[in-house]
Amino acid sequence: MTYRGVVLDVDGTVVRGDDPIPGAAEGVDRLAAAGLRRLFVSNNPTKRPRAYVSRLGDAGFDVTPDEVVTAGSVTTDFLADEHPDDSLYVIGAPSLVDQFEDAGLAVVEDAAAADVVVASIDHRFDYDVLCEALWALSDDDVRFVGTDPDMVIPAAERDVPGSGAVIHAVSGVAGRDPDRVLGKPSAETQRVVLDRLDVPPAECLVVGDRLDTDIALGERAGMTTVLVRTGVTDDRTLRESDVTPDYVLDSLGDVGRVLDD
Repeated sequence: MTYRGVVLDVDGTVVRGDDPIPGAAEGVDRLAAAGLRRLFVSNNPTKRPRAYVSRLGDAGFDVTPDEVVTAGSVTTDFLADEHPDDSLYVIGAPSLVDQFEDAGLAVVEDAAAADVVVASIDHRFDYDVLCEALWALSDDDVRFVGTDPDMVIPAAERDVPGSGAVIHAVSGVAGRDPDRVLGKPSAETQRVVLDRLDVPPAECLVVGDRLDTDIALGERAGMTTVLVRTGVTDDRTLRESDVTPDYVLDSLGDVGRVLDD
């Protein structure tokens, strides 16, 4: 099979914390030598694409802003398209709020004034915020949007709770599911990725460490899926999952096996 494009997850696939994962540089070089167009796609909603350029650059990867898609950028675009004049109550990092405000979206501190509650990873998340979200979402006319579904995320020392944990906490007390969860594997992210790569899905690889986001994105889009064992997925999770990757590699450094198959 000849591939023309590749979607690369970042955390757990290319880097862990600020350090490159062993074998990742060799894998990225192998993909470049094969002439594949690439996108680095992260479910981290807190960092803009330019921040990833800097972060990946410090880890030894030469990347341009056009090669990066994040849950933050997908969520910002979605809200700008679907809720341009609505007031947003944001449970999320200050950097996510900055992305919204820079796009001209209205962020409010009073949850009672919200038209949309946006939930995301937030290190300041506490009981009072949970109460505010509960009261806001008791109004069925208030929309509920999550930035990404990641329950846990790879950090430098160990895995930590992600946006999905916050979204599930809010959903649990509000007694309602989010109206939309962006990031991988959402239809919105699929459209962004395919538009940016401009390559038919059948000629694309997606490489990542997470079954329910990375591999599910590729499976739904019709791409060849490659799971790497350098992130959050262990053998038990792989056995019990309904999502089955086309290939399982020890690391991105082994991607030549897929290209040569």
